[in-house]
Amino acid sequence: ENLLLGLFSFEGHYALYPPGTYYRRHRDRFRDAAGSSNIRVISCAIYLNENWAPTDGGELRIYDGERVRDVLPVAGTLVCFLSDRFEHEVLPATRERLALTGWFRRRD
Repeated sequence: ENLLLGLFSFEGHYALYPPGTYYRRHRDRFRDAAGSSNIRVISCAIYLNENWAPTDGGELRIYDGERVRDVLPVAGTLVCFLSDRFEHEVLPATRERLALTGWFRRRD
């Protein structure tokens, strides 16, 4: 039953981060001031960066309580996680960083 997420649609975009840019720590699913939740359930990113090296930076950093996981944005790497559970951020990169990013959504 935990896998019956009621997913209905997909919202996505092409993300191009110029060198030196980053994305601050956040969750993709949140509650507004009235307590309503947005409808993002699963966050996904597939990376499009050929010949990416650890020295290029640009990792996706995912937080799970006290644990931290860094994912290099290497071409073909797919990352998916629960939108409301995991805070994450994009660390600065020394070169242009490309990804297709999106969210599986449920009906509101």
